[in-house]
Amino acid sequence: MHWFADLLRQHTELTLFLTLALGYGLGSVPLGHFRLGAVLGTLIAGLVVGQVGIDVPAALQSTFFLMFMFAIGYRTGPEFFRGLRSGALPQVVLSVLLCVTALALTFGLSWLMHFDGGTAAGVLAGALTSSAALGTATNTVSTLGLPEAATRALGANVTTAYAITYLLGTVLVVWLLPRLGPRLMRVDLARSCREFEKKMGIQEAADPGIMSAYQEIIVRAYRLPPSLAGRSVAELERMWPAGRRVVVARIRRAGEIREVTPSTGLEAGDVLGLAGRQEALVGDANPFPGEEVHDRELLSIPTVSGDIVVTDRAVAGQTIEALHRTLGSRGIFLLRLHRGGQEIPFGWHTVIERGDVLTVTGHRSEIERVAALVGYPEWPTTATDLVLVGGGIFLGGLLGLQALQIGWIEIGLSLAVGVLLAGLVLGHLRSLNPRFGRIPEASLWLFDTLGLTAFLALVGLGTGPAVVKGLLEAGPRLLLAALILVLVPHAVTILVGHYLLKVNPGILLGVCAGAGTSAPALAAVQEAAKSKVPALGYGMACALGNVLLALWASLAVLMLPH
Repeated sequence: MHWFADLLRQHTELTLFLTLALGYGLGSVPLGHFRLGAVLGTLIAGLVVGQVGIDVPAALQSTFFLMFMFAIGYRTGPEFFRGLRSGALPQVVLSVLLCVTALALTFGLSWLMHFDGGTAAGVLAGALTSSAALGTATNTVSTLGLPEAATRALGANVTTAYAITYLLGTVLVVWLLPRLGPRLMRVDLARSCREFEKKMGIQEAADPGIMSAYQEIIVRAYRLPPSLAGRSVAELERMWPAGRRVVVARIRRAGEIREVTPSTGLEAGDVLGLAGRQEALVGDANPFPGEEVHDRELLSIPTVSGDIVVTDRAVAGQTIEALHRTLGSRGIFLLRLHRGGQEIPFGWHTVIERGDVLTVTGHRSEIERVAALVGYPEWPTTATDLVLVGGGIFLGGLLGLQALQIGWIEIGLSLAVGVLLAGLVLGHLRSLNPRFGRIPEASLWLFDTLGLTAFLALVGLGTGPAVVKGLLEAGPRLLLAALILVLVPHAVTILVGHYLLKVNPGILLGVCAGAGTSAPALAAVQEAAKSKVPALGYGMACALGNVLLALWASLAVLMLPH
């Protein structure tokens, strides 16, 4: 086997891909109802393979991490800047409270347990499952100007603490938020979310992962009763109550299919093609009982689905109902609403924000008309603007390289945080102006996922031998510190958010999951709530959490003993 170990040492590029394959395979193995996941799987695989002694080029490790940082910044940019407005002040306050509490505890625990800066940063990153914090801590270690041996040792401490505490942090927060959180608030989480949905006019969501035979938007054909002859299309459409919108898509008159406008008059004998949500057409509100007919040609209406990105300042803050009245959007229906990369529930009274992505269906011309009034349409594409990606990473890196010298401490954003901020700005600008280059979701997923897992694999490969020693020496203390760092910040945030700020319990737990950068925790909270309401608090908090925890990790390395 010596030849194989020599091969791994001589060809780091091949070793990396082997580690990724092993890590993704390990992460997908079920352990009861739990999986390690790709993040922890690749780190463990790197630590195991790294026992043969792999010399990892620092530039290669940094390259993948910068891809990851740019991707999370670009994805969460609209939510980050939206959170700076006063309308989201409670969520901003709670996100900052959780992160500041975690920072204070990190410094306090380091003093009590005699952690160096590397260990403290690793515990912070692992307990709060922040891979961004791990990367900024690792990069900051390399800028301290320590002797090579001391730099390697401090970097190994970061990785050791992260590897030991990450699994505990992941499992603990997934348990804490959906189970202990409602007990601290003394609420029924599912009932609170149902009441919020009812108040906002949100329809009950289907179970995730299940394909339903139910069709949300349908088109049916009805013969116009003689009593309604002489009315206009607009008058007929107003016969349905608010919130159950139905439109006359087109009509058949004297055997011919005709397009209509709101002012089109209706005549006896017309057959109408009505489009709307199923509950509006098959419920008691339908004024055409017993008048349905089969007309395949009339109902074969060409429609498309697409996304509308909201960028207009005048639109932000309006409800869906008010926006519909303002735009007169007859020919399209809203299917999904995404905010900050998360699908959120919506109803007639849901407030639209800049950067929201509305997935709609209807006539292409109508979608384009409405999109031009509120933002711009986004049609499926596979093209990625690499000028934006490469230029953004370069300029963000230059910003991060600038540092301020105060005494013996050099304070700067760091390369990784500079790239993160560049991603935030470009993602925000892209949401406001379609002239900026586009990064399709598939490409963004690749930058995010491959960038993170390849970085963690290389970290494991480079520090594998030192981690085993650190685990044996400091394992119990690290686990105890991680336990405190998970429980206390989340508990404090829940208590303050519920009893002082009166935030909805579902949204509050979503804020905790976001500020703690834990997507698995959000999924667990949504499952316990039987609702997607928690996603309303996740996006902005996740954006803030990524930035603050990345900065905190750099501070821990700089200000605590080396």
